[in-house]
Amino acid sequence: MTMLLQRLMFLPLVNPWKRQTTQHLVPCVNAVRLAGFKSSSNVKEQTLIAVKPDGVQRRLVGQIIRRFEQRGFQLVGLKMLRVSEELLSQHYCQLTQKPFYPSLEEYMTSAPVVVMVWEGHNVIQASRAMVGPTNPAVAPAGTVRGDFSLHVSRNVVHASDSLEGAQREIQLWFQPKELVKWDCWDQTLTSEE
Repeated sequence: MTMLLQRLMFLPLVNPWKRQTTQHLVPCVNAVRLAGFKSSSNVKEQTLIAVKPDGVQRRLVGQIIRRFEQRGFQLVGLKMLRVSEELLSQHYCQLTQKPFYPSLEEYMTSAPVVVMVWEGHNVIQASRAMVGPTNPAVAPAGTVRGDFSLHVSRNVVHASDSLEGAQREIQLWFQPKELVKWDCWDQTLTSEE
């Protein structure tokens, strides 16, 4: 089943100079339905993913975006910014009294971050698995942190840890008008109507 879905994610490239139709995609949609693929939930979630300063400085943004796109999630919000101390203290409100917070604040304000909102079925749980544990020493190969992180304090990326956390973080980082609602044709391949 997984192999079928992976193959469907690599459909042939479209020639931009030739008028295209979507008729050639119908067999792919039917193949998925015939294979009995069913999503575990018909409710789409949103999650916040942030590429931290070390990930931006090391030019890993594109590779991280690619992993989420290949997984079939839909990008609905994206921006690059320098984080203010105020925004950071709201985002990490549970950590502001910890002894390591001043160094975290210095690190997170040292360079730009790229924040994104991704949407999809079970995107919160799946993105946590894709990102891996905070400590790169125990993060499996194939996860973002397992492949790119150098130290627990330089772990490349942040991912929301729960539905409530994702909703709170998205509201902190994005205005509602900054999130784009759009129909992605390949969503019919990976979910039921």
